[in-house]
Amino acid sequence: MPTRPAPPTDTRSRIVDAAARLLGEEGRDAVTTRGVAERAGVQAPAIYRLFGDKDGLLDAVAEHVLATYVAAKAAVVGSAAADGVDPLEDLRAGWRTQIDFGLANPEVFRLLSDPDRGPRSPAAEAGWSVLTARVHRLAEAGRLRVAEGRAVALVHAAGTGAVLTLLATPPGQRDLGVADALLEAVLGQVLTDAPVARHAEDAAGGGVVAAAVALRALAPRLEALSGAERALLRDWLDRVVDAAPPAD
Repeated sequence: MPTRPAPPTDTRSRIVDAAARLLGEEGRDAVTTRGVAERAGVQAPAIYRLFGDKDGLLDAVAEHVLATYVAAKAAVVGSAAADGVDPLEDLRAGWRTQIDFGLANPEVFRLLSDPDRGPRSPAAEAGWSVLTARVHRLAEAGRLRVAEGRAVALVHAAGTGAVLTLLATPPGQRDLGVADALLEAVLGQVLTDAPVARHAEDAAGGGVVAAAVALRALAPRLEALSGAERALLRDWLDRVVDAAPPAD
């Protein structure tokens, strides 16, 4: 039979651990000063001294749970990039993990979805950075047709909405396919049908050349640039194409 991890030794960690267990087992209403103090084996004044009030304690609990989760996600993203995992599959895997986290930690997810709480969370900010890294890999692969920041915002908004919708539905009536459908709808808005460019090291395969040729063809329509700037851009792209090794 697996053994339970040893309880934290310092007072603050004991309180956060006790509150996190109460939150997960019995919900937000169970996280009272008296209940947490009893479970943590401390006096109630210690909670006020360390966290100020119940809201401060709840913020600390949400941060603790999310920080553990985000650290694991960051390691996965780094591994995926190093191992050459397809960036689209990596994004889909991250999406599924996020949905699972929200459904497994409903109270924490609701706390962090509160616009008055979430922006204050370093762990939530770190989670945003992980999503940004995943989207950036798609951009590097030539798969985005919108700005990276817009793609990140769309994926994040869809993920938050999907979890909150599922949490508002009785467990036995939840259609988990709704989350997948939302992701595919967003991907349809932000992705190209096929990669336009690949990493620089794939130049011999023609990916970079194909991107240069495509942009060269669109250069006359780039009205944000002056005529001289468009001419210079065409010249640069011609040089990229001319410098590429001949196709087999």
